[in-house]
Amino acid sequence: MQYVSGIFKHSPEIALFLSLALGYWIGKFQFGKFQLGGVAGSLLAAVAISQVGVTIDNGVKSILFALFIYAVGFESGPQFFRSLGRQTIREIVMAAVLALSGLVTVVVLARIFELDKGLAAGIAAGGLTQSAIIGTASSAIDKLGLAADESQRLQANVAIGYAVTYIFGSFGAIIVCVNILPWFMRRSIRDDAIKAEAEALKGARVYGHGETPALPDIVGRVYRVQVGAGKTIAALERSVSGGPITVERVQRDGKPIGVSPELVLQDDDLLLIVGRRSGVVGLEALIGPETLSEPGMELVVTTRDIQIGGKEFVGQTVRAIMTLSPDLRHGIYVLGASRGGVKLDLKDDTVIEAGDVVTVHGVQEDLQRLAGRVGPAIVPSDKTDFVFHGLGLVVGLLIGLFVVRIGAIPLTLGAGGGALLSGLAFGWYRSRHMNMGNMPSSASTLLRDLGLAGFVAVVGLQSGQEAVHTIAQSGLSIFLIGVVVTILPMILTMLVGRYVLRYDNVAIFAGALSGSRSANPAFGEVLDKAGNSIPTTPFAVTYALANVFLTLLGPLVVAFA
Repeated sequence: MQYVSGIFKHSPEIALFLSLALGYWIGKFQFGKFQLGGVAGSLLAAVAISQVGVTIDNGVKSILFALFIYAVGFESGPQFFRSLGRQTIREIVMAAVLALSGLVTVVVLARIFELDKGLAAGIAAGGLTQSAIIGTASSAIDKLGLAADESQRLQANVAIGYAVTYIFGSFGAIIVCVNILPWFMRRSIRDDAIKAEAEALKGARVYGHGETPALPDIVGRVYRVQVGAGKTIAALERSVSGGPITVERVQRDGKPIGVSPELVLQDDDLLLIVGRRSGVVGLEALIGPETLSEPGMELVVTTRDIQIGGKEFVGQTVRAIMTLSPDLRHGIYVLGASRGGVKLDLKDDTVIEAGDVVTVHGVQEDLQRLAGRVGPAIVPSDKTDFVFHGLGLVVGLLIGLFVVRIGAIPLTLGAGGGALLSGLAFGWYRSRHMNMGNMPSSASTLLRDLGLAGFVAVVGLQSGQEAVHTIAQSGLSIFLIGVVVTILPMILTMLVGRYVLRYDNVAIFAGALSGSRSANPAFGEVLDKAGNSIPTTPFAVTYALANVFLTLLGPLVVAFA
C-alpha cells in the first residue's frame, strides 16, 4: 500500500486517469434498466483510490470544470436563447418550477435536519443529478471568507452528499418519468408518441441514421438530342413542367463544349441534366432517348450549408426571394433550411432571418456564385477555433469573479456559473456567425466528458477518505433526504404541468419533465418507450434551460441553507 501511495504522491495524474478508467468501466454495468454511468463511476473509483492517500492540486479541478461547463453552455446557447419566447412558455415554466421547487426542498430539509451548506449543496447535486452544482457550490463556498480548513471541510461535504444521493437521483427520475407519469395520465408513452408523430409528419417519411431514399429527390441523367434540336438551353430548361432542371454538361462530336443559356442544341448532342426527379426523369419525348453515361460527362456535385446574411434576402419571404433573381438560382437546389439548428418549413410566406442556414445542392461554381451574394458558405472542419473559445473561457472566468452581497449573504456565480453564461452567449453568437468559433461535436463531447468526469474524480480523490468516514456515520439519513429531493420536485412539477400548463400528450410531457431535471438516463428510457423522436423537442428546450437553472442552484443553496 505504501508503494502505491508513493507512486500517487510522485505522479497524482496517474490516480486521476486510473479513476476515470475504472469509473467508466464500472459505469458500463447494467442493473436491470439502471446504469451507473461514467461520471458517478469515476467518483466511486476515485473515493476508493483516495483511501491510500492522494494529493492533487485544486487548479486541476478548476480547469476541468471550466472546460466542462463552458462546453455545455456553448452547445445549449442557441436552444437556450431561442427557447425564451412565447411558443415555448410551457417548457420555460416547467424548468423554472422544477428548479425553484428543488431549491425550496433542499433549503427546508437542510434547516429541518441541520445540514451544513456543503452537505445541502451535495444533496442538491446528487438528488437532482446536476453534477455542475458541485462546482458552482464549491466556488461559492470559497467566497464565504471562511478559514481554509472549514472551507475545505464544507467542500468535502459537497462530494459526500453527492456520492450518497446520486444513484437514486438517476434511478428516481426514471421511475417518475417512465412509470409514475404514464400511470398518472392513464396512457402509455408509446401510444401518445405514435399519435404525435402521425400528426407532425402528415404522411412524410423520416429517415433514420444511415438510411437514404432509394429514389433521391435530386438526380442526374444523360440524354441524346434527337427531338429537341434547334432549341436553346434556356428554352429547354423553361419547357420542363415537372420540376426545375439544369443542363450542366454538353458534349458534341465526342468533345465537351461550353454551356451557356444561348447555346443552340444539335442532333446527337449529349446532355447531362441535373434536377428534381420529377423534372429529370421521362424527358425522352422532349429531348431524345436516355443513354448511359459517356466519358467526359461525369460531374461532381456538392451539398453545402450557407448562412444567410445578404441584405437583399434578410427579412424577405420565400416567395419574394424566389422572384428576386432567377439567374442566381440557376443550378441551385434547396434541400432544406434551419434556424438555430431547428428545421424550417419553407412556405411562400416564411420570412427569412439573418443567421438562417440553407442547405443547397449544386456544382461548385454555382455554389460559389450563390455564396457570394447570399452569405458565407459553412465549410466543414475538424479544427477548433481556440482564439474564439479561449476568449470565451476568459470572459466566463472574469464573470465568475464578481460577488454581489445581499446584506451579509454573498451571491456569486463562481467560475462555473460564469463559464456557463459565457458559453451560452458565445454559443448563441456562433449560431449567428457560423464562419467563426468552430468546435466539432467530437471536440465538444471530449470537453464535456473529460471535464466533468475528471472534475468529479479530483473531488473524490481530495475528499474520499473523509467521505467514507462520514457516510459510515450518517449515510442512511443523507440518502433518505436525497430520495425526497429527487422525488418531490418532480411530482410537484408533474402536477403543475398537467393542471396548470395542460400537457395532455404523455410522450411530450415525459420529454419535457426529464429535460427539466436534466435527467439523461430518464430521457433515454423515455425515448426507448416512445420508439421515435417525439420527446426530443420538449426535452431539448427544458434541458437547455435546466442546465442553467439547476447549475445556478449551487450558490443559492450555499447562501440560504
